[in-house]
Amino acid sequence: MRTLRQRRGDAPARRHAETPPVIFRWDLDKTYLRSEFERWRDLVRIPFEKPEDKVTVPGVVPLIQGLREVAGQAGREARIYFISASPPQIAKAIKAKLALDGITPDGMVFKNQLQHIVRGKLRNLREQVGFKLTELLKSRPDMPPHAHEVLFGDDWESDPIIYSLFADILAGRIQPPVLDEILRAIGVDSGLIEQTRTLAAAIEPDDLVRRIYINLERRTPPTSFRHFGARVVPTFNYFQTAACLFEDGYLTLPAVARVAESLIAESRYTGARLANSLADIARRGHLFEPSEIAVREYLAARGVLPVRSRGRARARSLWQRVRGWFRRQPATMPAADPAINYLELVATWRTGR
Repeated sequence: MRTLRQRRGDAPARRHAETPPVIFRWDLDKTYLRSEFERWRDLVRIPFEKPEDKVTVPGVVPLIQGLREVAGQAGREARIYFISASPPQIAKAIKAKLALDGITPDGMVFKNQLQHIVRGKLRNLREQVGFKLTELLKSRPDMPPHAHEVLFGDDWESDPIIYSLFADILAGRIQPPVLDEILRAIGVDSGLIEQTRTLAAAIEPDDLVRRIYINLERRTPPTSFRHFGARVVPTFNYFQTAACLFEDGYLTLPAVARVAESLIAESRYTGARLANSLADIARRGHLFEPSEIAVREYLAARGVLPVRSRGRARARSLWQRVRGWFRRQPATMPAADPAINYLELVATWRTGR
């Protein structure tokens, strides 16, 4: 017969079994690591970098640690996966770097660049859509059926398109003939198009991707992402991302504060600059006012953000408050976004790249 202590000890295991985990997927380069690969010599140098030489994007480490910690407190499992277009030859250094950062991933995928060189498909060395999309679809059957996903990428190449396609394929919104046409327009290799079609056909449709966060490494204007719908959230720093994750219930206020404090310590951010970032993400409609107020007041009490003076708060007229409220409404889209016109979007996005 089990003791009371044993029965209590079983409770977290039961909660994990009943609550599907949340899958957090990260692009590695320019989303987790500040990688440089604009020139060929940068690509050649990457495999020879030591783990301690690799630099993380400010705020990303406490953010991931917070996602794990908060999920555990809620009796929910958080799984962290990385996908990288870098060659597998750097896997050892990347794992060592993650260990230095205190991050233990649940899985990691690299692109076998040598295979493309051997086969003479040099154009595939820099083609990311087919590679990432097939890898995402391959991994999905290994996940619990109803596990939600939150995806993190950057604006350097095609992460917004890749992740949006993945989300809509999972939800059953893209039919095979249309998917083929989209991938051909992007210039995906015919073999990968066929593979994507087969993988997509095996998916049991379910709307599982909750958010797609895009780190604006290139400082792409946020308005460029409006055609992707409310699911895609472009952010200038991980404090903005953390505030949105707080609103969605994946982070607590103390976890958001740790991200903010890391930006101050590591990246020369000031409290005033963070306050501007918070106002910006709310003004763009990605953060509702109650969440903005909660984050601002908690961080101000902690000494991270400047405290608003009463006089300044009173100075804001009723008309300013009403105008600000209406300004946010167009950006705050309904949960069910209109269907994305991928063919039009691809042409626009590629021109901008």
